[in-house]
Amino acid sequence: MHLYKKVAVGGTFDKFHRGHEKLLNKAFEVGEKVIIGVTSTEFGGQKGDIETCSTRMNNLKNFLKNYPEKYEVLRLNDTYGTTIYDETFDAIVVSRETEQTAHKINEIRIENDMEPLAVIVIETVFAEDGEPISSTRIRKGEINYEGKIIR
Repeated sequence: MHLYKKVAVGGTFDKFHRGHEKLLNKAFEVGEKVIIGVTSTEFGGQKGDIETCSTRMNNLKNFLKNYPEKYEVLRLNDTYGTTIYDETFDAIVVSRETEQTAHKINEIRIENDMEPLAVIVIETVFAEDGEPISSTRIRKGEINYEGKIIR
């Protein structure tokens, strides 16, 4: 039994790693249907040298094979996606570092006479050196997708 009917989760999902897996697993655990926003190449590119949106969506779809028919993948061209005007969402799953965005989404929803979303925060996934796993660290060649140190 799921706690929520429709859950939002979003990200760049560059260099798909264990932190992304944890985020998505939590969304599927609590949500009957999960809407996954993937930042577009243009919007995501503000973070630097990232994989194309198509590449990132394909990596995501490989992971999502475990979750048939329970999700939709959309391109995000801004920070909030459809969460600020789609009243059918009832929760959002975020990481500690994106928790503020969820609170901002709720402020906007309240201003627009919409119900705020339940905010579910996952804890950071750490690499074997005790530092967070991140796409940036993977891109730099410091760690792999699992968080193992590359020597």
